[in-house]
Amino acid sequence: MKEFNINNLVRPNVAGLKPYSSARDEYQSTGSEMVFLDANENPFQTDVNRYPDPQQRNLKAELAKIKSVSTENILLGNGSDEVLDLLFRAFCEPGIDNVITLPPTYGMYKVLANINNIENREVLLNSDFEPKVEEILNSVDQNTKIIFLCSPNNPTGNSFSEENISEILKKFNGLVIIDEAYIDFSAKDSWLNKLEDYQNLVITQTLSKAYGMAGIRLGICYASGEIIEILNKIKPPYNVNELTQSRALNRVLDVQRVNSEISDLLNERDILSEALVQVGFIEKIYPSDANFILLKVDNANKRYEQLIQKGIVIRNRTTQPLCENTLRFTVGTGEENRKLIEALKNIE
Repeated sequence: MKEFNINNLVRPNVAGLKPYSSARDEYQSTGSEMVFLDANENPFQTDVNRYPDPQQRNLKAELAKIKSVSTENILLGNGSDEVLDLLFRAFCEPGIDNVITLPPTYGMYKVLANINNIENREVLLNSDFEPKVEEILNSVDQNTKIIFLCSPNNPTGNSFSEENISEILKKFNGLVIIDEAYIDFSAKDSWLNKLEDYQNLVITQTLSKAYGMAGIRLGICYASGEIIEILNKIKPPYNVNELTQSRALNRVLDVQRVNSEISDLLNERDILSEALVQVGFIEKIYPSDANFILLKVDNANKRYEQLIQKGIVIRNRTTQPLCENTLRFTVGTGEENRKLIEALKNIE
């Protein structure tokens, strides 16, 4: 691989952009008692009458401690989808550049490519749901800016091999985005441990899964300081609101409770997997590194409708590449999983 230079990837208009400077960028509170008349805010106290910290410093400081990275390596967004969209907007020239995705995978990569008028080159995973590294690299041209790797992958549930990911990182002279939305449920280490080893590595995580905070919309991007600086140029100044920052900070500080809930879900995943073996129409249970299980059944459309009739909503993935007649079950509480198992055993 040629020497990696992020300046060769960033869009020229973004490279020359002078970002908007908000009132809270220009004056950062030192904790002193001040009269704030700089941001045209309503002065009457409602707990949210002031603009939020545009750089989410308190939350980033705690995340930096937990993840053993610098705050300069962190960007926070309104859900991971905003983070992914910022990556498209910063590095992909509409109508010219392309990205590579590996179906079956998270559908928003393709949606965001279409929204941003970026060609999406799809290279199917192999029969073991692993990247076809040689085919991926052969699909790269001078306008390929990003390769998306979802690991653990959605909807398949497996983590990609370290060897395959390492080879892509070493041989692709563009950004490699590893989506780790489900990493907290995996026995494998996060690629955050390798962040300093690869200048082209970008990792996205979320508080929606293991932290149970899908409703507050908080996505996290970890990357080199240079990449984060570029993304900060184009993010909306107040993209993470005060309520989200506050709830997220309280949750990430509650380490013991979060770890306990993750442990409970992993235990329930094992119980659920064992019980599913006894269901006659289930043909295969795929190994999972996530908080869900993918199953191959005799007739996915039929089984989906039967479960709906019993008041249980799961995900029918049969339309996805390599996923014919598959259903995806999120691991619920013990009571929810027992209801699911009972329903599965009582449909014909």
